[in-house]
Amino acid sequence: MVSANREMAVYCFDTLVAHYNSEDAPPPAFDEGQHPLFVTWKKVVNGGEPRLRGCIGTLEARCLINGFKDYALTSALKDRRFPPIQARELPSLECTVSILTDFETANNYLDWEIYKLVRHEIDIRIACSSRIGLRILRSENLGIGTVEWEWEWKDGVYSVMLEVVKLGVFIRRVMKSRISASLWQLSKPVWVGTHGLIIEFTDPEYSTRRSATYLPEVAAHEGWTKVEAIDSLMRKAGFSGPITESLRKRIRLTRYQSTLFALHYSDYASYVKTTRGAAPSILGAKPGNY
Repeated sequence: MVSANREMAVYCFDTLVAHYNSEDAPPPAFDEGQHPLFVTWKKVVNGGEPRLRGCIGTLEARCLINGFKDYALTSALKDRRFPPIQARELPSLECTVSILTDFETANNYLDWEIYKLVRHEIDIRIACSSRIGLRILRSENLGIGTVEWEWEWKDGVYSVMLEVVKLGVFIRRVMKSRISASLWQLSKPVWVGTHGLIIEFTDPEYSTRRSATYLPEVAAHEGWTKVEAIDSLMRKAGFSGPITESLRKRIRLTRYQSTLFALHYSDYASYVKTTRGAAPSILGAKPGNY
């Protein structure tokens, strides 16, 4: 199976840079194939949370080279939700390429998973003493929003099962009661989306068919429940009427998975400088040091 990789994201940046410079993009450094795919552009400002600037792709299998070339430009310049990306924005951009796989017809509108846990890390720093390490013995996702922890620290083994949203509260309350910590740091749990969604349903008011899709990372990133994700997707499909449980049950849902690779412009520029001898030059954009 072909997986999304750095060279695909590099090619999307190459394509956009070439567009602004009115030149041809360098040939891609990945193998051809046919898969459904998406290209997502986000803008990162002052180290903040990346904000969506464009996301368009296809649920039909496309030749990867032409597909990424087409959708790199389409998502950057023709996503009707946003103004076209300008050349001056390129140094702030992050590109995510997605290859969609494993399409399955779901039994009902709830027959899918939002996210899966990749890892947790805890780091406790103790004032006026050396760092004390907490060795994580087990960190297991037990269902939507629930995680079980087991760790070893000093003279014992401790465990807890709780909702992820309460994890920080637990660390502050329980761990501080066990150690005299004047400073602690908790890294966020690392999650990835499990299933992307395609919904199809008939609008009861207009008797028209409506459909829409979310990539696997969307519901996880937004922190939605399954019902909230479905309702949002129905709005995305253009449905403006009341959303009832009866209507949800009439949805035909297809779930799928994906591989993805995200690349910030600074990493792209460093890659180009290393592999081609010079950083990319963009007409209309401020030069940067990479």
